[in-house]
Amino acid sequence: MGGLFSFRDRDLARLIVEKIRELEPPRPVKFCHVCGTHEWTITHSGLRALLPERVSVIAGPGCPVCIVPAREIDEAVWLALNGVTVVTFGDMYRVPGSERSLEDAKSLGGDVRVVYSVRDAVEMARREPGRDFVFFAIGFETTAPMNAIEIPRSPENLSFLVSHRLIPPAMELLVGMEDLNIDGFIAPGHVSTIIGMKPYLRFPQRYGMPTVIAGFEPLDVLMAVYMLLRQIREGRARLENEYTRAVTYEGNVRAQRAIEEVFETVDGAWRGIGVIPSSTLRLREEFSERDARKRYDIEVGPGRDIYPGCSCHLVIIGKITPRECPLFLKACTPEKPKGACMVSSEGTCRIWALESGL
Repeated sequence: MGGLFSFRDRDLARLIVEKIRELEPPRPVKFCHVCGTHEWTITHSGLRALLPERVSVIAGPGCPVCIVPAREIDEAVWLALNGVTVVTFGDMYRVPGSERSLEDAKSLGGDVRVVYSVRDAVEMARREPGRDFVFFAIGFETTAPMNAIEIPRSPENLSFLVSHRLIPPAMELLVGMEDLNIDGFIAPGHVSTIIGMKPYLRFPQRYGMPTVIAGFEPLDVLMAVYMLLRQIREGRARLENEYTRAVTYEGNVRAQRAIEEVFETVDGAWRGIGVIPSSTLRLREEFSERDARKRYDIEVGPGRDIYPGCSCHLVIIGKITPRECPLFLKACTPEKPKGACMVSSEGTCRIWALESGL
């Protein structure tokens, strides 16, 4: 059987696992992925159980919802409670801010609506010209181009609360964490279809860090692990592309151009991590009339990213697994999340919780 199922072929998986075991190094090695979909595949398919004892794969900050700072959610909540219709994706609806989520804001009378795309928000604003709308624009490089295309031509009653983050700067932060001791990166496929391969060159060239761009099927991930181990065996770090069926060296140049025309790159905070240099997108001055932060006098204080006792910030950067958080599946569950990692379908804690049978 070809197509999608060929990337889930058990016999091929066994062959790759045999090759991986042949390359098991004499010392423990740790690879880090930065993609919620990768974590879902790894956990759902039981890939960690197939790897040799001295080879581990940890989850980095690859969930676009989990890393939105509480203060930016507080801004969206403030807007919803002050007469503005806030439009966002479903994964963002229940993520806790400092005190409230957008779901809480809706229960208090705020107008919060869930959509599947920014285009839905544009059409909604056009249908209701007498109402002010704000689209809570979250996501990595994957979703930024769609927003960049719609912003210049959006109706006047629609503005944007921009909360886009960039993956390579976060990866660079992880390299600098001495107590994390990463030996290689599995780079995200979705992001890479947009940005291409070039932004990852810094990792093998500057840091001697083996890096492989991978797709999202079980065989993709296993092949990425094999390719990283092969680099370690050869003693030469380089950038490789396992996801050749979707990712090119240059990436989607038109999408990159759209992002550059509408946004500029600035330093920005990531939930529970702190400020990462050149990791956030902000609307350029010529589009300031579409900037919700400039259109409205939003009044929120400093954000509280982490609920007392929660270790979400350590899960996000891969320092601990969800099971090591004292609240996991106790005070914090998918039904009553305390941390952002338990909300989104790409959140590591939620993925692990669902695999636990909840």
